[in-house]
Amino acid sequence: MSSLYLLHKPYRMLSQFTDTEGRATLASVIDVPGVYAAGRLDYDSEGLLLLSDDGALIHRIAHPRHKQPKTYWVQLEGQVDDKALNALRAGITLKDGPTRPAKARLIAPPALAPREPAIDPKRHPSTSWLEITISEGRNRQVRRMTAHVGFPTLRLIRASIGPWQLGDLQPGEWRKETLHAPRQAQSTKRSGKPSASRHRKSS
Repeated sequence: MSSLYLLHKPYRMLSQFTDTEGRATLASVIDVPGVYAAGRLDYDSEGLLLLSDDGALIHRIAHPRHKQPKTYWVQLEGQVDDKALNALRAGITLKDGPTRPAKARLIAPPALAPREPAIDPKRHPSTSWLEITISEGRNRQVRRMTAHVGFPTLRLIRASIGPWQLGDLQPGEWRKETLHAPRQAQSTKRSGKPSASRHRKSS
């Protein structure tokens, strides 16, 4: 049996528990002892982050060999066209090599808590939203992909990792799931049920 914690990481927060530069860390939103993040989410990105105290489970979720698909909601500068979508779906070549084909589609603005600071409509009067799913984990990959096709990312939220969904968790909230499988043979399938309550550490 293993415990997995699903956290909605806020904007401008590190995916770690300590920082020597005084930036916000996970310690301000989750106080479960002995847990570590399975992978990371950039300081200026938001959304789903998985944590556990089970090293084997963390490895299976985070290691590139297991190719967990990750889905993001991305607010882009400008109105995305079919040419850009087709390029993302076919795979593009970045400085560190070609990407795998991505799933990409235009979506309506998702129901999200406002970001602070918000996107300035005077500086960015025209934006569009994209849902993109990738199975790689290169540094700032989604941002680099959208910039490459001519539409810089303004806001990025990770909506899912493999079978795990952000759901209705608000920034700073988390929930626990129990995975009923031997720790050494832990599958990345979500075999446990999420707890009934959500948690948010008081500031």
